Amino acid sequence: MKHVIIGAGAAGIQAAKTIRSLEPDSSIVMLSTDRQVHSRCMLHRYLSHEREEEELSFIPEHFFEDLNIYWAGGSTVSAIGTDEYTVTLEDGTCFLYDRLMIATGADSLIPPVGQLRNASNVFGLRHLSDAQAIRRQADQAENILVIGSGLVGMDAAYAFLRQRKNVTVVEMADRILPLQLDKTAGNAYRRLFEAAGCRFLLGRKAVDTISNGSGGISAVLLDDGTLIECGLAVVAAGVRPSLSCIKGSKIKADRFIETDPFLQTSCPGVYAAGDVTGLSGIWPNAMKQGETAAYNMCGIPVQYIDRYAMKNTINFYGLTTLSLGRGTASEGDTVTLRQDSSGYKKAILRNGRLDSLLLQGSIDYSGVYQYLIKNEIDLSSLKTDIFDISFADFYGTDSSGQYQYS
Repeated sequence: MKHVIIGAGAAGIQAAKTIRSLEPDSSIVMLSTDRQVHSRCMLHRYLSHEREEEELSFIPEHFFEDLNIYWAGGSTVSAIGTDEYTVTLEDGTCFLYDRLMIATGADSLIPPVGQLRNASNVFGLRHLSDAQAIRRQADQAENILVIGSGLVGMDAAYAFLRQRKNVTVVEMADRILPLQLDKTAGNAYRRLFEAAGCRFLLGRKAVDTISNGSGGISAVLLDDGTLIECGLAVVAAGVRPSLSCIKGSKIKADRFIETDPFLQTSCPGVYAAGDVTGLSGIWPNAMKQGETAAYNMCGIPVQYIDRYAMKNTINFYGLTTLSLGRGTASEGDTVTLRQDSSGYKKAILRNGRLDSLLLQGSIDYSGVYQYLIKNEIDLSSLKTDIFDISFADFYGTDSSGQYQYS
């Protein structure tokens, strides 16, 4: 059996490991535009000079050799022939496959504002190549602008502050980390970042840029007329799935590649996993999708059923926060708050079930809350305070003394 995997992130690497464990003698080819395997969760550590390139990998040093995998890093796929079962690279190299998996992830989305999309000193932060280009210029820049205050934007701001740069963060929402945190939790981080020298402009958006006359920009104009001078800008305003490799093929995609419960695409023998499917944006789920796709590629039917993906863990300046669920209350929901010496807590119950939870400070015993949300456990009859519960509230013991759900 010939397996080809496009993409070397969490989903692709997990798929390769799984295939090799199931089929010791099959051929595995891994293709990626990235020249080396890396964790994008660690890119900000590279920007801050806390780690070097070789320290960003999440696989053993001899991973490909030990698993007998053909690795073609720095390769760009130009065509996928689903009738011919071929994958062709830009340099004309062609690979035959029996099973193909697409795990190309997502790319930064840079809005068409002024010269943001083509300026030589404006970057997204999604790949190691992005981080390498940013670091080269950031070392020479004093004033750095970050557009967007989500996780990627705040990671970048944190890295630049560690390098003692003058950092300004522009955010359209009225708070930072708006998709992950409420205003109370977000403001706790805002105070820490401001104490480190960060400047925030909230409720504002970029509307134009000023050229520096050398292919880059020297400033960004905001909608209130504020002009922000910058030698470098990082745009962290969202991502879009990387679909360029399926252009011209018969693989169906709208915003994302369409898959069935077995993660097979519209074309037989072609599977997809990770960000490119729109199923999940978190690392553990991408790994699970890669594993599931691999089983199906090897002829072992397995459905992907774990679609719970609403989890973020944040840690800046020693303050840890865990957010679970959708995070936004609707009419009729019950919202419970607690703020004490251990930190800030917020729970949202919907129709008697825990819909969202936010823990800032101490995140001990968070496993029980993940269990409740993921499994939609009915809490209508619960008499214990939501912040004082444990697994013991939901389990009894059978006649043999083993735990069972009660």
